[in-house]
Amino acid sequence: MKDLTNLILIASLLLFVGCGDNNKKSNMAEEEKETSVWEVDFFDDFDKFDEENWQDQRIWVNNENHCYVPDGEFNTREVSDGTLKIRVVNIGEKRPCDNMDKHGKQHPDTEYVAGRICSKNKKEFIKGKWTARLKLSSNGEASQFPAWWLLGAQNNEPPVQEDDENVCWPLTGSGEIDIFEHHGDHMKDEFTTGAIKSLGECDKGDWQTHRRNFPAMLNEFHEYSVEWEGSDLVYRLDGEEVYRNEGEGDSYPEPMFAILNYAKITDSAMQGEWTMEVDWVKHEYRKS
Repeated sequence: MKDLTNLILIASLLLFVGCGDNNKKSNMAEEEKETSVWEVDFFDDFDKFDEENWQDQRIWVNNENHCYVPDGEFNTREVSDGTLKIRVVNIGEKRPCDNMDKHGKQHPDTEYVAGRICSKNKKEFIKGKWTARLKLSSNGEASQFPAWWLLGAQNNEPPVQEDDENVCWPLTGSGEIDIFEHHGDHMKDEFTTGAIKSLGECDKGDWQTHRRNFPAMLNEFHEYSVEWEGSDLVYRLDGEEVYRNEGEGDSYPEPMFAILNYAKITDSAMQGEWTMEVDWVKHEYRKS
């Protein structure tokens, strides 16, 4: 009986020590997180259109109805009063469009033109934290599809400018993280955020599993961000966590570039123009 009592005491002591080690590790991780700070390594407040940070991206994807045009043609990209404006514009008559899809098919003639810029081969970063402060000119209309998002730097879609840009979406090297999207056909006063799950083949992505919708007054400025926290992707609205892709951060080890675009994606008619106004964009890294 004495021997049994001693065994129980020893086992209890070992369990206590083990728990202490686990608590110590947990506390150390929390202390490490608390002592690390975010350092800004890229910031653009759009006092001009800086070609060292951005370039136009002209491509036909998602069966979009508009044509992406260069150099802010038709007022589709404008920097004024300290903000960037990205627009979809109805120019009133159909015109040829030279945008090509990834299979080499040319976009049909269209009366809609739009702006799309990316930081590809300009500002690309591994993990960290991306944030943009932006607003829309309305809270939601049919066909609207503005977005603020990231794509892997080896993506093989135009512009292809470097030898390693040969990875198809959404494989590693060409992964996609959507920080802010608004689908005017399906929602009002809401945005979508989350990562695209790769299904392991070219052009095979799961748009549902890791993405969720959240309320926001879209015609007011908000900060939309994603950050890598350990193995998680954490999405924030005005600094507050709204969503988390647990364990998905490790699926995006590649350098990524940022995209700002405004698309028109269904046949609903529009008049005039839609605007996404961007106050600033930044990237940060965690410094211990």
